[in-house]
Amino acid sequence: MGRMRIAVAGSSGLIGTALTTSLRADGHEVVRLVRRPARDADEVQWDPEEGRVETAGLVGCSAVVNLAGAGIADHRWTDAHKRRIRDSRVWGTATLAEALASLDTPPDVFVNASAIGFYGDTGDRAVDESAPPGDGFLPSVCVEWEEATAAAEEAGVRTVFPRTGLVVSAKGGAWAKLFPLFKAGLGGRIGDGRQYWSYISLHDHVAALRHLIDTEELSGPVNLTAPRPLTNREVTAAMGRVLRRPTPFPVPAAVLKAALGELAGDVLGSQRVVPARLLESGFTFRWPGIDDTLRAALR
Repeated sequence: MGRMRIAVAGSSGLIGTALTTSLRADGHEVVRLVRRPARDADEVQWDPEEGRVETAGLVGCSAVVNLAGAGIADHRWTDAHKRRIRDSRVWGTATLAEALASLDTPPDVFVNASAIGFYGDTGDRAVDESAPPGDGFLPSVCVEWEEATAAAEEAGVRTVFPRTGLVVSAKGGAWAKLFPLFKAGLGGRIGDGRQYWSYISLHDHVAALRHLIDTEELSGPVNLTAPRPLTNREVTAAMGRVLRRPTPFPVPAAVLKAALGELAGDVLGSQRVVPARLLESGFTFRWPGIDDTLRAALR
């Protein structure tokens, strides 16, 4: 890419921080959307719940990346938290899409986060971007989340939905909670361990987001997962190998359901998702395998 002005919502999160750092390292100008009053020249205030964004700060942006949304696994799934999960994504996306559509010169591309939760529980069946949405809370959220980009698409902005898998990092996200347990020798499979986990390294995730910005023929859904999903048993064995620790303590499904409530269904569910469109577009993974992915995260 040539030097670009790129706006990022959700820039303080795990992926947003890594993406912002990567873009700036290559000389791009990054504008961060923040909810408090802007304090620096690289900040633009927005309020997704109120549907407001300072559109003047988006002028001249070639790309806008929206990674904002309440954490899926931060809290037990009460009705209130489920509303936060849904509203933070749908309202934030609609706010940005409408703001971009209102600009005299909209950006070339709108990369709006989504998730492999779109597919629901796929069991042993491998799915790519052509698969329909699954059933349940997360698939319904993902459908609304992606549909909320309509204003930008209607304004002619190329719109991409990176459907993210489990991001492997020791710095944040769900995997950061697993590493300490396995390092202490307390790790083990979850449930029967047969459920598929579709993962991706943080480095490859950021590289893939940049690939979506730069690849003009890509629009619509693109799965951001490593080429070969693994079962939880296989992931557990890899954690033991890389960390050189035993993995003797399985977490029974009943215990998980008691601890997590409705969220346990998604933890125990199987998502065998493949990145067909990403590979077809010429993207190359730096760490396609789980062992190297884990070692990279620990570095």
